[in-house]
Amino acid sequence: MILSALDLSPVTGDATQAEAVRETIEIAKAAERLGYHRLWLAEHHNISGLGSPAPEILIAALTQATSTIRLGSGGVMLVNYSPLKVAEVFMELEALAPGRIDLGLGRALGTDARTGGALRSVGSEAFPQYFQLLTTWLLDASGKVPIGDDGPLREIHANPSGPSHPDVFVLCTSQESAAFAGQMGVGMVFAEFIARADGGPAVAAYRKAFQPSALRAEPWAGIALIAYAAETAEQAWTEDALRRAANVSMLSGRRRRFRDLAGAEIFLAEHENTPVRALVEARSIAADPATVHARLAQKAREADADEVFVMATGPSLQARIRSLELIAAAHGTAA
Repeated sequence: MILSALDLSPVTGDATQAEAVRETIEIAKAAERLGYHRLWLAEHHNISGLGSPAPEILIAALTQATSTIRLGSGGVMLVNYSPLKVAEVFMELEALAPGRIDLGLGRALGTDARTGGALRSVGSEAFPQYFQLLTTWLLDASGKVPIGDDGPLREIHANPSGPSHPDVFVLCTSQESAAFAGQMGVGMVFAEFIARADGGPAVAAYRKAFQPSALRAEPWAGIALIAYAAETAEQAWTEDALRRAANVSMLSGRRRRFRDLAGAEIFLAEHENTPVRALVEARSIAADPATVHARLAQKAREADADEVFVMATGPSLQARIRSLELIAAAHGTAA
């Protein structure tokens, strides 16, 4: 099992969103030091508890703060942008850190419909067309498949040119989107923490549909999970209350940010024995390092996944880094 990390720049305690962005740089340094294969950064808009609307900017900063870890988007919500502009941005990132850049693409908005309108998003139905345009420009810029002189894109090129391009992935929450990734011949990551469903069926649909392409010769599938480790299972479960309370609040129809464990525990007690709390807690992974790693490995086996992404969660920056440390140490021991 390959182990990677995912960060949403969460706002913890009394921190500001600006501080959350800077904390992601410390998460990246820690993930590299601990041997995580990749660090991916998310895109969310108009959500007070997250400071991550522009993963491409953070990736640019991280190319200068790290030297070995792969850096990517988990992901860019493609329908919010011009495919040509996304191709240019990620070819520029590839120029800054050749061979270390991943372009994970999502078909959702990363926000609510009204905010999507403010972003001038064209909507998820345009994703297949945008994807084809984007990948055409990436392959042209890297010199793999030049744009011909007689097509609709003639004389339009994404700069800077190669010789390499970012590795391309589709972020999935359904079997349909997973099959699309397979048909396009790119990698896929199933976001279990968003879909709130096991990734096995989606990975199977992806592998069945996979067709080799100029972007990837062999299938590659990952799953993304939220997991939190502390020295003891009791400590981990207690400190994970902030995240569980936020998820229960969101699924109940109202996003709420919890600044301290006491407030989160009161909120969870108010929702005791409710279906939404039961759903959140049934899918929560918060325990001692050995147990967390065993759960991650089990998830990877059951889903037939090549890689597992662990969201860097926790009640503070120090707790988030400590969780990554404990999970990495358990992974090294297991290996």
